[in-house]
Amino acid sequence: MRAILFLSLMMLGALGFSQTTTSGTVVDHNNEPVPGANVIIVGKAVGAVSDFDGNFTLKTSETPPFQLKISSIGYTDTTVDVTSNNEKITIVLDESHTMLDEIVISASRTPERLFESPVSVERFGLKEIQNTTSASFYGGLENLKGVDINTNSLTFQSINTRGFASFANTRFMQLVDGMDNSSPALNFVMGNLVGMNDLDVQSVEILPGASSALYGANAFNGILFMRSKNPFDFQGISSYLKTGITSQDAAGDNEYYDIGIRAAHAFSDKLAVKASFSFMEGTDWYAVNEEDLDNPGFTRADPGYDGLNVYGEAVNTTLNFDTLAGLPSGTLGSAFVTRTGYAERDLTDYNAQSVKFDGAIHYRPFADDFEIIYNGRVGRGSTIYQGANRYYLNGFSLQQHKLEFKNNNFFVRGYITSENAGNTYDTRLAAVNVNRKWKGDTEWFTDYATTFIGAKLGVGTGVQLDDASAHAAARAAADTGRLIPGTPEFEATFNSVIADGNVATGARFIDNTKLRHVDANYNFSHLTEDFADIQIGGSYREYELNSSGTIFTDKDGPIPYSEYGLYTQLQKKFMDDRIKFTGSVRYDKNELFDGFVSPRASLTYTVGENRNHNFRGSFQTGFRNPTTQDLYIGLDAGRARLVGASPDNLDRYVFDTSVSTDGADIIGSNTVTLTGRDAYENTYSLSSLEAGTPEAVNTPLVKPEKVTALELGYRGQIGKVVVDVSGYYNDYQDFISQKLVATPKYGQAGDGGLSLLALQNRDIQIFNAYTNSLADITSYGITAGLEAQVFGNFDFGVNYTFSDFDFDETSDPDFQPQFNTPKHKVKASFGNSELFENFGFNINYRWTDGYLWENSFATGDIPSFSVLDAQVNYSVPSIKSIFKLGASNLLGEEYVTAVGTGYIGSQFYLSWTINN
Repeated sequence: MRAILFLSLMMLGALGFSQTTTSGTVVDHNNEPVPGANVIIVGKAVGAVSDFDGNFTLKTSETPPFQLKISSIGYTDTTVDVTSNNEKITIVLDESHTMLDEIVISASRTPERLFESPVSVERFGLKEIQNTTSASFYGGLENLKGVDINTNSLTFQSINTRGFASFANTRFMQLVDGMDNSSPALNFVMGNLVGMNDLDVQSVEILPGASSALYGANAFNGILFMRSKNPFDFQGISSYLKTGITSQDAAGDNEYYDIGIRAAHAFSDKLAVKASFSFMEGTDWYAVNEEDLDNPGFTRADPGYDGLNVYGEAVNTTLNFDTLAGLPSGTLGSAFVTRTGYAERDLTDYNAQSVKFDGAIHYRPFADDFEIIYNGRVGRGSTIYQGANRYYLNGFSLQQHKLEFKNNNFFVRGYITSENAGNTYDTRLAAVNVNRKWKGDTEWFTDYATTFIGAKLGVGTGVQLDDASAHAAARAAADTGRLIPGTPEFEATFNSVIADGNVATGARFIDNTKLRHVDANYNFSHLTEDFADIQIGGSYREYELNSSGTIFTDKDGPIPYSEYGLYTQLQKKFMDDRIKFTGSVRYDKNELFDGFVSPRASLTYTVGENRNHNFRGSFQTGFRNPTTQDLYIGLDAGRARLVGASPDNLDRYVFDTSVSTDGADIIGSNTVTLTGRDAYENTYSLSSLEAGTPEAVNTPLVKPEKVTALELGYRGQIGKVVVDVSGYYNDYQDFISQKLVATPKYGQAGDGGLSLLALQNRDIQIFNAYTNSLADITSYGITAGLEAQVFGNFDFGVNYTFSDFDFDETSDPDFQPQFNTPKHKVKASFGNSELFENFGFNINYRWTDGYLWENSFATGDIPSFSVLDAQVNYSVPSIKSIFKLGASNLLGEEYVTAVGTGYIGSQFYLSWTINN
């Protein structure tokens, strides 16, 4: 209550100051409006931004005369004088002589021209957001050079750069106004599912490659920076309405809609507030691939069938019919049998939804550049996530609350991220436990074996069936009374399973994990500019894992752990500012591991009479700590059990598992007890079992991964053509990986006796262990892009990306690198924002080479594919509106970016955006 009273008094006090009002219009030399131009009082952090029609209104407590500086990307800055209150002015901006004048912040934590950035940077600004052909700005990022987007579902897209991609992309960071937007429990970004409203985005920057020297442990493959609009600069009410259809062969045509609104107001030059809201709902891409990848050609008629998007068949056993019938060995033989599963489409409604709210209060107590910001973000969504299994994130929510103090020289911010899994469940586990609630595994396999034996021996009929007919009869008998999707009995059982957080009987995930983070930075350049620009900074982070034992081994209570880091950077220019040196170093310490030092050094050299050619080179190191899952997971994923490698995790993960009938005869029990320690200290390598030469292995516990990265690049402008070329080489050490290993359910691996009997009886437990690869791993690539204006004012761009990697497979035959990146990609764009008055269009084309996708869920080849996106837009200045008609995957050639996901169809949309 006191806080509310204080805020009210502060607002009233701020409104009480006398104000000077200046209004005007920003136009180009053709008298066309320039939206998004910054209008700032010289020497002050007070300003406004021109709206859709180029108009602006600036209110300030400053008394005339004073000067305004007007700037916009692609134009030369200009300064005008304000001599009286209520003055109306018109500012004409001239086109800049270079197309590389965009200002970026991410590369060096300080504003600098993109042209002079010491490393590769991709930028997506207001113009690109407005002209994107994708249904959202986030999807439009895929058209940037060197950027990959793997589509998990309609509302969950995973961005990556420079290889080693996955949907659980823990190698890539996403910062939203300085806040890490990753899920605290899962350690990866969930696309823009709970991110930023399209209307509130001011700019997006992507920094490919390692950046640990400035941004810490997870800045390994790259970082995405989203910066929102400041309510002092971007005021008024904006909204959009978007509707259309998604079209897929499996799902048909389905409507979707997306609405959003943003409101911002500066009560004075001291206080401003903003809020935004968006709601999107549609139908996800259906995943209906029933191919058995391990046994090509198998169908449900085969006893060991296990379809890709059919779940429940991970429950299996080897039935020795001779032993069960008391017959001589070789009479009926044995068979590997899986339970009958359920298709994914019977286990989810494929509803895709995203709800986002963002609110902020900005206070400038001295009406200068010192600013206090409270920012709260809440996101809620429903989507499919593919990890070890396919999970339906139903009502998943994530919220972030930040308090920040900053000016032009420093910032101190602290924020908390918390998540709630809502009604999230594992679709594979749901199928398994629906089956078990109807009929237990022992009873089902007993029914199967009894019927098969009788059919083969002709019991009761006198007719001895062949193997195929006997297996069909056995499955029909075992499945008699099975719950059928769509029936009340199935729905009741299914709903009880997905509401149950006990993994032995249910499928629900419970997650209330939290992350607390504080970071600070001080830029001494205003004090040291005669020598060099110097920055120092640091961060502290604490995790609190809390899944009630459904994800982590935290059944007895939350698991906390923390890490911190310190860094400094020096930047200096030489030779008439043509050479710029940047050097930085960072020290990070996780409480579970030794500290790590990551240095970075770069050099840029600008040549040419007009300074329009820039060469750059950089050396940097990066590292990443094992994730929360790498350390503390304890999860039965069906095909394998996932066990984290933290030393205190091994004995905390304990479970009972059944053995075969032959195994029960050997050990005198139908079950055995295993622990997480068995996954690391009592196993055979899976590759040796597949080769028929069992080899016992001990798997080392996971430790941090390191990379040494080299990059060379060139940016230049020749006339109206901009060229940007870069190449990189990464050398990895202690590459964090997962290994599938097999633990004998009795005996000790390598004992030469009892454990071999366990292998013979298929009494093994498959574990997914977290460790570091022994292999020498390198990755390398090239990106090259051209941008130009052709045929007058048409925008044309084309870029090419080459990516590849090498590793010594013989040194680590069980290592699965999961590079998951096409070797070749080509992207092109063509458009004109002013084809004729108020009418524009844009076209994007992407071609992607085929590649191998490796993941714990499934491994297989991804065919090459081409995608064409397009949009046309029409502006109606009188109502400050833009109407856009567009399509993603216009040609309708369905494709996938990962094995196991639904095929991506077409998305057609019509939108109406109002900028006031």
